[in-house]
Formats: sequence, C-alpha cells, structure tokens
Amino acid sequence: MAIGERIHFFRLMRGMTQKYLGTAVGFPERSADVRLAQYETGSRKPKADLTAALAQVLDVAPQALDVPDIDSYIGLMHTLFTLEDIYGLTVSETDGEVCLKVNKDKSKDAAELLKMLYAWKEQADKLSADEIDREQYDQWRYHYPNYDTTQRWAKVPSQELSDALLEQFKDQLNDK
Repeated sequence: MAIGERIHFFRLMRGMTQKYLGTAVGFPERSADVRLAQYETGSRKPKADLTAALAQVLDVAPQALDVPDIDSYIGLMHTLFTLEDIYGLTVSETDGEVCLKVNKDKSKDAAELLKMLYAWKEQADKLSADEIDREQYDQWRYHYPNYDTTQRWAKVPSQELSDALLEQFKDQLNDK
C-alpha cells in the first residue's frame, strides 16, 4: 500500500477532511485540500519532514504511513521474497493452509524479527481474549514499537517523558 493510501486510510479513520489535515500540517487553507489530495492520490510523495508532520496529526508512527511497495500482488510477493532473503521467512503448509514462518537460525536479524512477531501475536491474543479492545490493539500496531514492552531493545523514554518524570519527582530527589 502506497503512502498516499495510508494517509487516506488514517485520515478517514480519524474522521478528518483533507482540508483539516492539510491545514493541520501547515498548508495554506485555500489550497490545503488540493495539496493533500495530491499526496493521497500518489501524484506527489511527501518528504520525510512532511511524513513526520502527517503522522503526528494522524496520531501514528511515521513508519505506519511509509510502508514497502505492496500496491500490487507482484510488489507484495517481492516484499515477501526480500523477507525470505534477509530474515529467513519460509512458506509451508500446515493443516491445509499456507503458513509463513521465520527461521530464527538464519541470522540475528531473523531471531529479532521472530521476537517482534511474538510481541504482535501477544497483542492479537489479548484482542481475541477481549483483554484489550480493537482501539487499544490498533493503537499498539500504529505506534509500534512505542508500546512494545516485551523487547529489551524497546525505545527509551522520550525526553518529554523524562522531563515530566523529573519534574514530578524533583521534590523527592532534593530530599535525598
């Protein structure tokens, strides 16, 4: 799915108009909807700074917008082939269904991918068991890896969070 389709998907999911999203990222009001339509239709591709701004307004990680070329079945297959080359992804059949598996012995990267897939499965299992709702599940997916607490390599807290914690506990720190 191209970046324009992802922008469109998340914009509709958030109930935003093209004009609203366009003005929210800084386009002039008179042309905001036209500019955004150009990105959504794929006639223009946003640069990294605009992608980051769009992601912020849409409340998703920038990586949720800019995904590999899966616009066609051929593009999707080549993405899977690349995953085979890099991460040891294999295709097999189990109980009459085609399954994709990661060979953790292929490389360190394959082992890391497997850990990430287990984290995803954990969230999907929570959704299936009604431990979380669809909104919480989507929040986890669309902000990945920010909410992934299963990995040791998980992102360190933001400076904003760190500053807020320091402010909250500064009295206790001064007492010691």
